[in-house]
Formats: sequence, structure tokens, C-alpha cells
Amino acid sequence: MATCEVCGNDYWMAFEVRTSSGATHTFDCFECAIHKMAPICEHCQIKIVGHGVEVSGRFFCCAHCARAEEGEQGAQIRDAVGARPA
Repeated sequence: MATCEVCGNDYWMAFEVRTSSGATHTFDCFECAIHKMAPICEHCQIKIVGHGVEVSGRFFCCAHCARAEEGEQGAQIRDAVGARPA
């Protein structure tokens, strides 16, 4: 069995998440994985569980939050798949 690094639960169905940097994390549920790994919106501070948006290396949960924080580049952001600043 493996132990969740967030809650400490020793669970036979625990799973590992490997990051692009090579780090490995062990969790017993998606809730713990989200708690530990999801980025936080720089405007409203909510955990970004969906696709979110990135502007100038900063992460936001939606276009509204990006526009509120990121001037000209933020103004170009729209909530749509494939949307990105010009």
C-alpha cells in the first residue's frame, strides 16, 4: 500500500502523479491531488481545476480574472479553447 502525502491515508488504490520536472507525488484521491498540485488563481485565489488561462507566466481561473489583473495582454483573453494573446 502507499500513503497519501496530503492526508496520510494508507490506501491500496493510491496513485502517483509525475510532474514534467520529474517529481513524483502519491495521493489516495483526486481531492488530495488537487489540494497539493492545482495552481491558484492570482486574482480570486481559487484552485484552478479546469483549463484556466496563463498570461505572462501568471495563472488565472478564467478570462475575467486575467482581464482584471493583466492590462493589455489580459484584455485579449477570452474563455475559449485555444484562446491566447496575439
